Amino acid sequence: MSETTGTVDFVVGSETFQTWYKVIGNLKSGTPPLVVLHGGPGLLHIYMRCHARLWETKGIPIVLYDQLGCGQSTHLPGKPKSFWTFELFIAELQNLVQKLGIEEYDMLGHSWGGVLAMKYVLTQQSKGLRRIVLSNSLASMRLWEAGCRELIAKLPKDVRDTIERCEREGKTDSQEYKDAELYFLKRHGNIMDPLPEDLLLSLEEQGKDLTVYLAVHGPSEFYCTGHLKDFDVIDSLHEIIQPTLVINGAADQATDLCVAPLFWGIPKAKWVQFAVATHQPFFEEADRYFEVVGDFLTM
Repeated sequence: MSETTGTVDFVVGSETFQTWYKVIGNLKSGTPPLVVLHGGPGLLHIYMRCHARLWETKGIPIVLYDQLGCGQSTHLPGKPKSFWTFELFIAELQNLVQKLGIEEYDMLGHSWGGVLAMKYVLTQQSKGLRRIVLSNSLASMRLWEAGCRELIAKLPKDVRDTIERCEREGKTDSQEYKDAELYFLKRHGNIMDPLPEDLLLSLEEQGKDLTVYLAVHGPSEFYCTGHLKDFDVIDSLHEIIQPTLVINGAADQATDLCVAPLFWGIPKAKWVQFAVATHQPFFEEADRYFEVVGDFLTM
């Protein structure tokens, strides 16, 4: 498999940072590449490199990258919360596309990556962007949290009580809270046992530097205190003119409550739900997932 890795300079004010990327396949092949935006925030590209399957089966070049603050891109643990804005990540993505000389392309964003993809499109009107895949993403953080609370209400009472008490008492950094979140994620984040190695690697690396996750999201998947808290694009979705594939799992932490508005609001949207998947159908139902995504990108 043809792979190329490198970095591009990303200038923010008077500072220059590095964005690390990997290209799988040939950007000169004549087939528009798929630019993949990982979730987290700060979860690294590693767990998304399974999308190389689209190059192997469909001849679609894949562009992976580590967003600023994680992976092999520049880490900035000393930067305040105010530094980690939507505008920062939009500018980084635009810079990467330009530096790689990509003129026509598709985009796939998973979870937070889907949020970034939507903000990118709505802000930049993304010249050259043909199609969008919003994998397990959300139209509104308010609806994401409401959906997660419905899932939490179905957990065993002791787990539910631990989550509510720790949040009420400001103990979201405690081990009991993290254990309760893990219980939730084993049912709505990824149901595989054992977890895929690439996911474990991404989680391990993310855990070494939570700067971005805490600034943009917050202490847990279902409790947002960061910049995402006020995220809501429901009233702007009609401005996304690209054909868009919306994906979630039947037991996803991205519940129908926060996913359905994407389908209803984007004029050219198609929604596919994976019956035995949660938040990562590219692992849990890989064969069907890559068939669905591959067919959408090559139709």
